Amino acid sequence: MRILLISGISGSGKSVALNVVEDAGYYCVDNLPPSLLIDLVKTLESEGIKNAAMAIDSRSAHQLQSVADTVEKLRQLGHEVKILFLTASSETLIARFSETRRSHPLSHLLQAPNLPCTPLSLTECIDAERQLVSPLQFLGHVIDTSNLSANHLRNWIKDEICVEHASLILMFESFAFKVGVPLDVDFVFDVRILPNPHYDHALRPLTGRDQAVVDFLEAQAMAQDLYQDIRNFIDKWLPSFKQDNRSYLTIGIGCTGGQHRSVYMVEKLARHFQQSERVLIRHRQNH
Repeated sequence: MRILLISGISGSGKSVALNVVEDAGYYCVDNLPPSLLIDLVKTLESEGIKNAAMAIDSRSAHQLQSVADTVEKLRQLGHEVKILFLTASSETLIARFSETRRSHPLSHLLQAPNLPCTPLSLTECIDAERQLVSPLQFLGHVIDTSNLSANHLRNWIKDEICVEHASLILMFESFAFKVGVPLDVDFVFDVRILPNPHYDHALRPLTGRDQAVVDFLEAQAMAQDLYQDIRNFIDKWLPSFKQDNRSYLTIGIGCTGGQHRSVYMVEKLARHFQQSERVLIRHRQNH
């Protein structure tokens, strides 16, 4: 059976992700206590279910330490298990809770330690939840949903569930430094030293996927040298990450606005590594 476990911080988009996989034909269960996971999988398997997704969150905090062992048992039974961990900056989460006017799930479960009758504030709930779900963060692939629209996240989740099983997924992600470095990247490369197409009025409205911008950067010797250095770094260390049994390796490429140089470099690197690796491409600024 193909099993997708979705976890993360409240407000980071778990419900959006679960809806996407349900629309893709997965049997979905929300807020599943981890202790029931193996029995549920056995039941679904007996009913002929091939794809299932379960959301596990901080409301089962006392059981989260056991998830790693449970996942390993499922894999030993022959199931393909993928884990997605969604997160976002505290500022983004506070804004989302303010927009929806919903209370944090832990606000009814936790109380201030020195004031037993006083619930935690929203910021305190977010901080507490980060600690509670931390055992899951390093089991799978982290997706930072800060500054992502719901539609953008839906597309990313669709890409995730369409990727066939591989020992390691190589992710290339462009971003804008003016927005901030994503939380989900393993390595960050800064391409702001390259000539900026933004200052050419004809190129300004285009992106790094447009041929005119590609031609502009291909003509820059510095751009080719930087591309080769990044490529050589990944070529050298990728085998070590595979030996470490990593499921994902995310390479972040950043420029000022996340529109021209970083997009160009991500696309160029992805084309090279697609010849031998399972590759996903993400552009955070939604080009």
